[in-house]
Amino acid sequence: MNASPQTSTKPLQADDEIDLGQLAASLGRRRRLIAVVTGGTVVLTGLFTLLQKPVWEGEFQIVLASQDSGGGSRLAQLAAANPMLAGLAGIGSGGGKDSLETEVKVLGSPSVLKPIFEFVRASKRGAGENVAQLRYDGWAKSNLDIKLEKGTSVLNISYRDNDKRLVLPVIGKISKAYQDYSGRDRRRDISQAVIYLNGRIAQIGPQAEGSMRRAQAFALSNGLGIQDGMQPATASTTGDGGGSSGANSGSVESNRLTSQAQVISLRQQIRNAQNAGVEVLFQAPQLEANKDLYKQYQSLEAGLAERRSRLREKDPIIVGLLRQRSALINTLNRETISLLQGQLASASARLQAASRPKEVVLQHRQLVRQALRDEKILIELENQLQLAQLEQAKQSDPWELISNPTLLDRPVAPKKGRNLALGLLAGLVLGSGAALVAERRTGRIHGSDELASLLPGPLLAVLEADQPAAWSQPLQLLSSGPLAGASTVALVTIGLAPDAAEPIAQALQAASGRPVLCSSDLVATRSCDAQVLLTSPGAAERDQLQRLRRDLELQGSPVVGWLLLNAPRPHG
Repeated sequence: MNASPQTSTKPLQADDEIDLGQLAASLGRRRRLIAVVTGGTVVLTGLFTLLQKPVWEGEFQIVLASQDSGGGSRLAQLAAANPMLAGLAGIGSGGGKDSLETEVKVLGSPSVLKPIFEFVRASKRGAGENVAQLRYDGWAKSNLDIKLEKGTSVLNISYRDNDKRLVLPVIGKISKAYQDYSGRDRRRDISQAVIYLNGRIAQIGPQAEGSMRRAQAFALSNGLGIQDGMQPATASTTGDGGGSSGANSGSVESNRLTSQAQVISLRQQIRNAQNAGVEVLFQAPQLEANKDLYKQYQSLEAGLAERRSRLREKDPIIVGLLRQRSALINTLNRETISLLQGQLASASARLQAASRPKEVVLQHRQLVRQALRDEKILIELENQLQLAQLEQAKQSDPWELISNPTLLDRPVAPKKGRNLALGLLAGLVLGSGAALVAERRTGRIHGSDELASLLPGPLLAVLEADQPAAWSQPLQLLSSGPLAGASTVALVTIGLAPDAAEPIAQALQAASGRPVLCSSDLVATRSCDAQVLLTSPGAAERDQLQRLRRDLELQGSPVVGWLLLNAPRPHG
């Protein structure tokens, strides 16, 4: 029977798939190597831990934001009320401070801790240590731990060092440096404010004095008062025909407006009196000069009204009284017009005396406004200077220490338990890696999946070496199935010793009733009708199986499949 050898139709295992069972079996076979590597790593970790110097730690807590019980100092309140001047002077109102994160960065910078670093260098140099390579960045990164409590302004500071005697002095100096730093910004701000305010007062003072002198000199030369440079008040007039001016306020412009209003009022009264004629009396009881005539007019009106009640309108007495009334009205109106004209002449004279050219008034107003503005700025600067000097004299409380600098009772490093646990873990990882590398380098195949991918034909049966009684059934099924048409059978061994394969051959011969040739020589087995391969996990190498596959293709005899013989399981 000539047929080409069967090849496995089972696909190769994907590279990214991991058989955990095979992995565990590989590690189990190399457990001695894993134990040696793990033990060596633990021993080295223990020796390193014992040789490592103990690390001591000191710590303290401090509150960054100082508490201001009064809701802000008076200097801050003044700065809030005058933001422009406060910004120029450098006075902070409390809302422009940097964030706490920025504050923490500053506290860890050389600008604050450089003197502490120099103290550490000098102390270590005095103790005989080589500090030539010690730099601030490395020292701060490895020895200092500055962290802000989440959601608070509490800062945790810790310092570590191998020299126990150095830890407490260093942590004390750090706390002192932070407390000094807490008032440094305030002192600098107030000092800058005082310097700025003094400079501005020295500049604005002569300017304000010069502005006032120019305004006064211009007012004197043009007969103006200080009120002429400000918004004039509305002039008020009386309701009578005479029209009296308001109280003299000292303002020429105010007097001019009052006189102008009087002139307008008097002219209107004169026109009304002239339009009245001889039949209508223009009443001006406020005029004292024609008071007697007005009384006569009232008496005549009363007599006329009394007679009209008894006599007819055309009665000679009534006609005579009407003629007297017209003459008296004419006289009163003429007298009133004359008096009003006299008052108009006086008011016109006052208006002319109080009038100034428009350019003079506007220039005087500008000079006065400039003088008042300079004086107001000078007063504000002087008030700010007084408060700044008061704040400068006050003693501010430094940042509050929540806990005093303390040295921990026990060293924080090395942590023996953690180091040994890490050493054990590292040893297991390294040992497992070394075991897998060693297993891979042997080239032997232990997994049935990989054997199936390299051997031709299917897996026919799995036989346990320590259970020969269980071989009968699978071998009988094999004889009556795939080997039913073969008169002679070859059992080709792969990597197995003859004494291990011979019992399988005898059992197969007994189950099939056919002669079975057990050999690893493909030349000898090519004369058989069918071939069955026999191997065991770890018995063959990859290269060996690849050569076997090529040799079977050259041989040309049919391969029914292969049998897997598992080694005896350890007892106990």
